[in-house]
Amino acid sequence: MNDLNNNLLGVFSPVITPFNKDLSVNHKKLIQQCKWLLSQNVGLAVFGTNSEANSLSIDEKIFLLDKLVDHGIDPNKLMPGTGCCAITDTIKLTKHAVKLGCAGILMLPPFYYKAVSDDGLFDYFSNVIESVNDDRLRIYLYHIPPIAKVGISLHLIEALLKNYPQCIAGIKDSSGDWENTQRMLDQNWDNFSIFAGSEAFLLQTLRNGGAGCISATANINPERIHKLYKNWQASDADICQKELNDLRSIVQSYPLIPALKAIISHYHKDDNWNILRPPLRAMNQKDSEDLIKKIKEINFSIKSLH
Repeated sequence: MNDLNNNLLGVFSPVITPFNKDLSVNHKKLIQQCKWLLSQNVGLAVFGTNSEANSLSIDEKIFLLDKLVDHGIDPNKLMPGTGCCAITDTIKLTKHAVKLGCAGILMLPPFYYKAVSDDGLFDYFSNVIESVNDDRLRIYLYHIPPIAKVGISLHLIEALLKNYPQCIAGIKDSSGDWENTQRMLDQNWDNFSIFAGSEAFLLQTLRNGGAGCISATANINPERIHKLYKNWQASDADICQKELNDLRSIVQSYPLIPALKAIISHYHKDDNWNILRPPLRAMNQKDSEDLIKKIKEINFSIKSLH
């Protein structure tokens, strides 16, 4: 999962976060889920959007990182999300992740204030890098304007690479806009890994020199997504991509996080996987049954779940 420059490559999952009935985090289930994903050759982008990261406190994230590493999760397989609105929170969480030896950091821009300038965002990332002050720091920028409403421009990437070439290691493009990903790939930045934000763009990304994908549905379909990553030059690659797209289209036709949890809950036979922290809510029974019916109609199942 690393290239010659030690940049991350491959398929990563923004691991869904299990909660107890009292809305506390169930770290034992998280460890179990992470170990299963690793067994499917998928890396761990914990504290991503689909992890309900912004419903977790900094202390909870630090606690969970410690638990994962303490229970044998290789930090070289971890790319935790550490970007917060408060720069002090971002610095604290990033320092801890680097101290644990995490291979990379996935970092949102501060997203509460809208219409901020590239100069302001540069100041933010620069302050984080200089405050962490660790040669091991590898930041993968997180571009998700449909949700954050604060994007990461080519100009900002170039400025960060010019000033911090050893720290700025790549980006996850969750714009949903292939043309934007293509523009990034066309820059041919040195030692800069570009990840698609969905496996729907995986084959295009790899054919254009990209690093892989960091995808929500890797939570439920890791084996098949990794298979395409490993065999993207095979004669049946386009067929494999279409099969991935068919499942993705069904799942994302529902609210994505509740849908992922409903599928995991079904195959685990554990209703507690359906628990989300407010304001997010679990799928109702009718929609959940409809979702499971649709994915079974395309012969999807999770055969090796624990």
